Amino acid sequence: MTSPAHPKSMNREAKRVAVASAIGTTIEWYDFFIYGTAAALVFAPQFFPQVSELTGTLASFATFAIGFIARPLGGIVMGHFGDRIGRKSMLVWSLMLMGIGTVVIGLLPTYAQIGVWAPILLVLMRCVQGFGLGGEWGGAVLMSVEHAPEKRRGFFGGFVAFGLPTGIILSNLVFLIVTSVTTRSEFTDWAWRIPFLFGALLVVVGLFIRLRVAESPIFERLEQHRRIPIVDVLRTDLRKVLLAAGSYLGIGGIGYIVIVYFVSYANRQLGIPTPTVLTMLIFASVAFAIGVVFFARLSDRIGRRKVMVWGCAAHAAWALVFFPLADTKSVPLIAIDLIMILALQSAYIGPQPAMFAELFSTGMRYSGASLSLTLGTILGGAVTPLVATALYGATGSSWSVTAYAFLIALITLGCQLALKETYEKEL
Repeated sequence: MTSPAHPKSMNREAKRVAVASAIGTTIEWYDFFIYGTAAALVFAPQFFPQVSELTGTLASFATFAIGFIARPLGGIVMGHFGDRIGRKSMLVWSLMLMGIGTVVIGLLPTYAQIGVWAPILLVLMRCVQGFGLGGEWGGAVLMSVEHAPEKRRGFFGGFVAFGLPTGIILSNLVFLIVTSVTTRSEFTDWAWRIPFLFGALLVVVGLFIRLRVAESPIFERLEQHRRIPIVDVLRTDLRKVLLAAGSYLGIGGIGYIVIVYFVSYANRQLGIPTPTVLTMLIFASVAFAIGVVFFARLSDRIGRRKVMVWGCAAHAAWALVFFPLADTKSVPLIAIDLIMILALQSAYIGPQPAMFAELFSTGMRYSGASLSLTLGTILGGAVTPLVATALYGATGSSWSVTAYAFLIALITLGCQLALKETYEKEL
């Protein structure tokens, strides 16, 4: 009989797993966000040159949305095997799939070279990316939260959430460097591929780190059964899944309006150079990252629900002023605007990993958490750049986009209010 691990060694392993989760999640979000930036800036002329600029932009954002459609399938498949055979192996597979999709996109011929096969292959690789990311978040969350000391699950889960803003920072930084050292025509012709190919190096680093961490101790103590986890979740916890998904709808939706759609909007409608927009997003993402750590730790002291509800309320209020402030075309005001909207999002994003893990029992936790996030992302994040582009194209005014953003923010607030507190729950 083996003796139980010493608390200090368990704490060291928890920290190692949390750092590994943060690094791996950063890499996967980097892969995902460089696609969004490229869709806003360059995919229209490269893959949809046969249509108008507006239609090409809509088509580019449609391919961005397709990746989200593949996410639930990835969440279901990897959630199933993550609940049956382990969290760690699924994290390795998710990172490999994201890496393959990203590198192939960087090597794809354009429409001018192979015609209609170019957008078809782009969509296929976007689906590979989406499938991989669908299993990533849930696995990384469970590895961090299930290794964490009981009273610090919010903080350790926050490491996974920290990967979101750092992925934004890294992706925008790489694009900022590339756009700064190349001309506009060079960037459109070939330099846009560099961020995608750089992703190959990051994936190798991520795999090296993930292969060295231990499996979740809570999962290893679980008595396995032959049921299908996703069926168990839908039969016993459907209300929790729907409310958790709804609580993320406005956060993800407005997040992608800011990170993806706004890059195109600021450049084309406000006349702000792309490097300036990317620089502002980098600084806003730094505030986002700081907020994630702060609110994740705060949720361990006063509860997840309280922090997230107040964050969602403030976020909904700021959604009303985001575009009016941006439309002033004042760079300092836009910078403050971006910092505020992402800082308010961090009040939800920081505690979210721990709360989503705490909502479900161990045998169906991977499936439940992954399904909740991916459903919320499809209903919110997947379509918002496309919807925002279509609304502005139809009305010629950002007020239509503001109304849409405020509506989904209110839905998020209502769902979050309906969820119960979880931070004192035993895992």
